[in-house]
Amino acid sequence: MNSENQIKMMKKDFRLLERNVLLLIAIPLPIFSFAYLYVNSGNLEFNLPQLPEVFNFILLGLVSAMLLMQQIAYTNRIRIIRKTNGDLSQKIKGYARATFLRYWHLFWVGLLSAFGLLFYENSGFTIAYAVTLLFVSLAKPMPGRIVKSLQLKKEEKEMVMEIQKREELPE
Repeated sequence: MNSENQIKMMKKDFRLLERNVLLLIAIPLPIFSFAYLYVNSGNLEFNLPQLPEVFNFILLGLVSAMLLMQQIAYTNRIRIIRKTNGDLSQKIKGYARATFLRYWHLFWVGLLSAFGLLFYENSGFTIAYAVTLLFVSLAKPMPGRIVKSLQLKKEEKEMVMEIQKREELPE
C-alpha cells in the first residue's frame, strides 16, 4: 500500500477513534452533572432507596481501582504495541484499541461516580470524577500523543502527523 493510501486509512481510523472517544466522554458528563447538582442544590427531592453503607466504600474502592487499572492496562498495551514489528497502520490500530479500552474504563468510572454521588452523597465520588476528567483531557487521542506513545521516528512520525491535516473540500 502506498503512503498516501496508508495516510487516508489512518485518518479514517483516527476519525472513528475520535468519534467513539467523544461519545464515551459525553454520556457520563450530564449524568454526573445532574447528580452533582442534585446533591448540592437542595431544591430537588427524590425518594431514593437507602442502600447499605458498605456499598459506599465498596463502590468508591471499585472506582479508585478502575482508575488505577485503566492506566496500568493502557501502559501495558502500548508497551506491547511498541515491541511489535508490524507496519504503521497495525500500530495505529493497536493504539486506537488501547485508547478505546482506556476510555471505556473511564466511561464506567464516570457512571459509577455519578451513581455513588447520587446515592451516598460522598465527596470522594466527586474527587474520583475530577481525576477521571483529568485522565480524559490529558489522554485525548492526538497525532502528537500517538507519536510519543509509540515512540515513532522519522517517516512514521511524519505520516502520523499528516492525520491532523484536514482535507480540502472541493468547491
